Amino acid sequence: MTITAEHNHPYTHGDLTGLMGLMTGDEKHGPAATSTLDVLWVLYDRVLRVGPERMGDPERDRFLLSKGHGPMAYYAVLAAKGFVPLEWLPDFGSYDSPLGHHPDRVLVPGAEIGSGSLGHGLPIAVGTALGLRAQGRTEPRVWVLVGDAELDEGSNHEAIAFAGPAGLDRLHTVVVDNSSATHARPGGIAARFEAAGWSTVTVDGRDHDALYAAFTAPHPGRPHVVVARVEPKSA
Repeated sequence: MTITAEHNHPYTHGDLTGLMGLMTGDEKHGPAATSTLDVLWVLYDRVLRVGPERMGDPERDRFLLSKGHGPMAYYAVLAAKGFVPLEWLPDFGSYDSPLGHHPDRVLVPGAEIGSGSLGHGLPIAVGTALGLRAQGRTEPRVWVLVGDAELDEGSNHEAIAFAGPAGLDRLHTVVVDNSSATHARPGGIAARFEAAGWSTVTVDGRDHDALYAAFTAPHPGRPHVVVARVEPKSA
């Protein structure tokens, strides 16, 4: 694939591998990035009501990348959608690059939070959904992408336990499951959310149509989680 510097280039999902290939350097978390690629593309291409022109719009959807320790796929999608210049990609991870090994919301256009430390994104998403509710904003949806290993962190379970009874139906979580969690969940990951009153769907994390159907499934009065299963991290 030939990469041009035109920011309005009509990129497709097939271009993302080439965009990720522009990011070189000492990157330790390649599987963390590639596991999220299809989820991120379907969200940004077909679901999220966001765009470079709406970054300051209070009615925009909010997407929070909790799995921020492998951000190359996220940066590739942001570049494909015009949030960040393509020229930034080759400098990924360098000393003076805005595209660090963990996203920085102050430096990366379109990033809602700084992330990478496991277990923070879902609690922040709960607070964001509560804040929007308190402001009377019923249109914006809050999306957060977490990894299955993040469910080893107790902060996430506090957030899960709160969000269900609170009826945060504008809150959506995507758990990318690449079999890297330390602790098994009786009944699987979705069962943990179901026990707290969430709407749940488990799908193939590489099947774009299945992901889109799961992301757009109705869930009145309840927060929604999509467990996206991908190949094991060690595969």
